[in-house]
Amino acid sequence: MTEVLAKPLPVGPYDRRGNSWWGVMCLIATEGSLFAYLLFSYYYFDFQLPSSWRPDEHPKFLLSAPDSVILLISSVFVWLGERAIKRGNRAGASLGLFSGAALGIIFILVQFKEWADKHFTPGSSPYGSIYFTTTGFHMAHVTAGVIALLFVGVWNQLGYFDRERHAAIANAAIYWHFVDAVWVTIFFTFYITPYLW
Repeated sequence: MTEVLAKPLPVGPYDRRGNSWWGVMCLIATEGSLFAYLLFSYYYFDFQLPSSWRPDEHPKFLLSAPDSVILLISSVFVWLGERAIKRGNRAGASLGLFSGAALGIIFILVQFKEWADKHFTPGSSPYGSIYFTTTGFHMAHVTAGVIALLFVGVWNQLGYFDRERHAAIANAAIYWHFVDAVWVTIFFTFYITPYLW
């Protein structure tokens, strides 16, 4: 009797808005609230306290600006990867997903370098506490996003997705774009606003 090797079945529903999509939307809503509260804390202190509550030296863009560009470019790669799987291009999808994950890892490493260069700590002042808590939570979310992109990238390589069934890739992409959008608000808050008022 000859053993027939079965082709891997596609994973996930045909409809993009399956249960997992609603789960990701609920996750984004709750995590978005967390970041909204953290940023509210920053703005509350900024408007209630004299400007001396912030560090004397304004934030520098030497690392934060290129790091922001890296994260935004990663979102483009993930978007291209999602588009590729919708066209049935598995190789293009993997390239986009793995490129997005690699850029996410670079973002994390640059963020660690920026943390090391700060002359304040989480316990040195309210500013330090809010800065490290907010950017730390964001880095945790980037890490989760990188793991998600790597998982769906590997599953894609194993043949689990096709042009009809690729909800997991779409969900990972939505989460990744959320992480990028959150960074834009964090970057504006901590790096731009000190120069505005």
